[in-house]
Amino acid sequence: MTAKDIFERATVIPVMTVNDVESAVEMGRKLYKQGYEVLEVTLRTTAAIHAIEEMRRELPHALVGAGTVLNDEQLQSVIAAGAQFAISPGATDDLLKAGAKADIPLIPGVATVSEAMNGMQHGYTEFKLFPAEAVGGVKLLKAISAPLADITFCPTGGINESNYKDYLALPNVACVGGSWII
Repeated sequence: MTAKDIFERATVIPVMTVNDVESAVEMGRKLYKQGYEVLEVTLRTTAAIHAIEEMRRELPHALVGAGTVLNDEQLQSVIAAGAQFAISPGATDDLLKAGAKADIPLIPGVATVSEAMNGMQHGYTEFKLFPAEAVGGVKLLKAISAPLADITFCPTGGINESNYKDYLALPNVACVGGSWII
């Protein structure tokens, strides 16, 4: 599976910050039944890794991934937990190199053209734009679509029910992520 496969399977990726495993599994189950096949569990709580493990067991048809992956150590932890993809808010060279060697796709976060170009030099073509609204959102994505025509984005950060369709209307946006769904 590739990052492109994940982007193609999702229109909206629910971004879940979980405090307990049982609630996470139940939330994942409800979201999947509502048609959300791709689920992101952020590594912002101590329950996140165990929640990924349990969601993978209980929701075998969903694509369960980890968000807020900041370094190779965390990447290896989420792989061991069964995550099917990893998303990062940024893109350090060390993380990009680790992601290129990983058994699951890494979707690095970028906020500038230079960061995207650096990711492209490491072989990435799918990126998270974060924090989307704060860095220019729809206007930024429109402006960079011509010079960065070979890459695709999943914007997150400030995406909500009133603006997500504006993002999805852009040719360089495959999907969006957000917590407003939850």
